Amino acid sequence: MWLAVALLREHPENSVTLDSIFATGWVLMLIRVLAVVSLLCGWMPLAVPSASLGAAERLAAAVQIQTVAERPLSDQGATAFAAFHDLLRHSFPRVWALREAVPDAGYSVLYRWPGQQADLAPLILLAHMDVVPVEAATQESWRHPAFSGAIVEDAIWGRGTLDNKASVLAQLEAVDALMAAGFSPRRTILLAHGHDEEIDGRGGAAKIVEYLQARNENAWFTLDEGGAVTRDVIDSVDKPVATIMAGEKGYLSVRLRASGTGGHSSTPSQDTAIFRLANALSALEASPMPRRLIPAVGGLLDALAPEMPWPARFLINNRWLFESILLGQLEKSPTTAALLRTTMAPTLLQAGVKDNVLPNHAEAVLNFRLLPGDTVDDVLEHITTSIADEQISVSVEPGFFSEAPPLSDVDSDAMQVLREAVSTSFPEALVATGIVLATTDNRHYAPVRENGYYFAPFSYTPETATQIHGIDEHIGVQEYLRMIEFYQTLLRLAAG
Repeated sequence: MWLAVALLREHPENSVTLDSIFATGWVLMLIRVLAVVSLLCGWMPLAVPSASLGAAERLAAAVQIQTVAERPLSDQGATAFAAFHDLLRHSFPRVWALREAVPDAGYSVLYRWPGQQADLAPLILLAHMDVVPVEAATQESWRHPAFSGAIVEDAIWGRGTLDNKASVLAQLEAVDALMAAGFSPRRTILLAHGHDEEIDGRGGAAKIVEYLQARNENAWFTLDEGGAVTRDVIDSVDKPVATIMAGEKGYLSVRLRASGTGGHSSTPSQDTAIFRLANALSALEASPMPRRLIPAVGGLLDALAPEMPWPARFLINNRWLFESILLGQLEKSPTTAALLRTTMAPTLLQAGVKDNVLPNHAEAVLNFRLLPGDTVDDVLEHITTSIADEQISVSVEPGFFSEAPPLSDVDSDAMQVLREAVSTSFPEALVATGIVLATTDNRHYAPVRENGYYFAPFSYTPETATQIHGIDEHIGVQEYLRMIEFYQTLLRLAAG
């Protein structure tokens, strides 16, 4: 349907409005047309949304539109994002009217709901419309087609249901419901929805930030994806844990290039490039970046301690004395170890062209995730000092890299409001803090906010972990409705 709508936009001589499509027999004809077009273009047949359909059906319609992140954006991609905008305009006309034009932001959208008190700093809810592609080889492994938006088994199925169209639509549903109920916010509410987060956010979120900077706007807080309500994820903790993350790690890839004596492999020298590179990697493995317990991770431990067995509880509650032992225990798991330090992972190796030729050069690419407080310069200095070899060059990989944004205050007034909203919507859960190990659009907003937090109001289980960017991504209908309720609760508390 949305492809047909896009085609009508390009050919106005067909003089059929979007509203008349939904209201007349044109629907059946267009479905038949779309069925043929989908076979030719590889698009899935789409459900027909209607102004009377419920929240689950609107999310399902959004999933059916293949807003796959790509740069440069292809014609098919541009058509998909335009169709997605059409869906939002038709489904949420009140909210759509709040849009502000942001220069050069592509298909990213900024909504502004003005507050009564101009002296109060605004709050910003973040989400992104784009999704990662589905690997062709996995298409047949999905229980329901990846872009079907099928509503079966009490769930909505398809790419984007978790990451991150559910947040986009839930925020719009919440604002629309509050507007319909006559709610008038004291504080200005902004919704910032990116179109390229899965790439790097520089064409969307970064442009919105430039726009806000030009207006000298500074938000009270931003809220993006990153935390969730974890269930059956943390050993020895039976209760769900709602993690409101207070920061995210930075991202950096570094190339090491070792030089050595080449020649015939029958007479190898003691100065080969591969051995030199191997020694450098061994040196880095033996001397990781310093570990430390940052406040957001300390808050996580404090929240979990009452639910943990006595030995762990004792160490956490007395970490002023036993911190070294506690950190040593945490380092035994890759996940908890990553909360304590900037991590290093060798991801690419390249050397040689033939089995009997000694290469003159050998290269490795190392990926670092920077703990808040560590900088790119800190990492580069650590590498150079640890290797201590002038015949190995160290260079930052071009393209995407990002400093870790400053850690946000885990005791701020904004955090207390978030805690209250989470406790109201998820009374069964412990509320904790933490940091996001990956990167999000939220990092771009650091220059225009007091604090930035990360929480998507849905359940995160071991099964969920395999579905995000994977196979069988889906969200329960009731789970999605609770997301909408959470955003309504948060906006009433933060802006009421």
